Amino acid sequence: MKKIIIDADPGIDDSVAIMLAAKLKEYEILGISLVSGNVHVEKGRKNVLRLMKFLQEDFKIYMGSGDPLCKEFINAEDTHGEDGLGETYLDYEEKENSGDAIDFLIEEAKKGDLTIFALGPLTNIARAIERDRDAFKDTRIIVMGGNFRSHGNMSPVAEFNFYVDPEAADYVIKNAPRMIEIVPLDVTREFVLTPSILSYIKRLNLEMGNFIEKITNFYMDFHWEYEKIIGSVINDPLTILLERNPDLFYGRTYNAECITDGPARGMLMVDVMDFMKKEKNVIIYEEMEDFEIWRDFIEVITGEEVDIDVLGDLLWRFQQKKLLF
Repeated sequence: MKKIIIDADPGIDDSVAIMLAAKLKEYEILGISLVSGNVHVEKGRKNVLRLMKFLQEDFKIYMGSGDPLCKEFINAEDTHGEDGLGETYLDYEEKENSGDAIDFLIEEAKKGDLTIFALGPLTNIARAIERDRDAFKDTRIIVMGGNFRSHGNMSPVAEFNFYVDPEAADYVIKNAPRMIEIVPLDVTREFVLTPSILSYIKRLNLEMGNFIEKITNFYMDFHWEYEKIIGSVINDPLTILLERNPDLFYGRTYNAECITDGPARGMLMVDVMDFMKKEKNVIIYEEMEDFEIWRDFIEVITGEEVDIDVLGDLLWRFQQKKLLF
């Protein structure tokens, strides 16, 4: 089994990613380390407990950074709801935390053969690497964050996770002993859970589909109001789908850094043309095979086989609607 840690700020799409990982028998989820981002860590903790109740799973929860390294904390409750799960305020059962997230990340990294899915601001990862860089020499870190060839969602140039804690993003990019892998907003924007796809998920697994519908309704309303998207972009599951399906993603190595201040705060600055002549320090994924990625996602999350003709029709209809808008 692959040993993984999910470092997250749940969050609607984080929650979908956690559910996806929990369905995969090849993964041993060592724990969920929480960081403030979409919501504060305390709200994120409650959302993990809510997922545990729905999934009937038992995750170890590790409490991480409540604030960014330098900046004042900014949440995304306008996007994810006051509770972080679409203002569903679902019931949960209390459980004691398992410890400190930074200690946990270092301890597990030292054992080797670890993958960390970093789904929120990189505050925990930065603090852990700063404390014991050598511990992470054999750790694969897959990050959802930054944007490369498109506009941001916090500013013209910045994606939310990197904007919230740009110092942490910059530190991890420059100091991780193993090159980090980034799935940026450019790619995740193409992964839109439309009402039609959601309806198909419900046909395959009504319980799972109803739960996803419940937590994404708020998210869909937000995407329509601000981006005129009929559906919701579910960014974070793509990190897990990348780990499972590396041949379905196209990435390249670059030298990059994260701008920490000024109008370009949070911008992932990528030296595409190698002007700076600096050593490459990140792998950035730029394209993916949409059909096969959706097929894998739906089959894992529902536990049912996908009809490829139905899925093909659903994705074709979405592409046509994009052209209209």
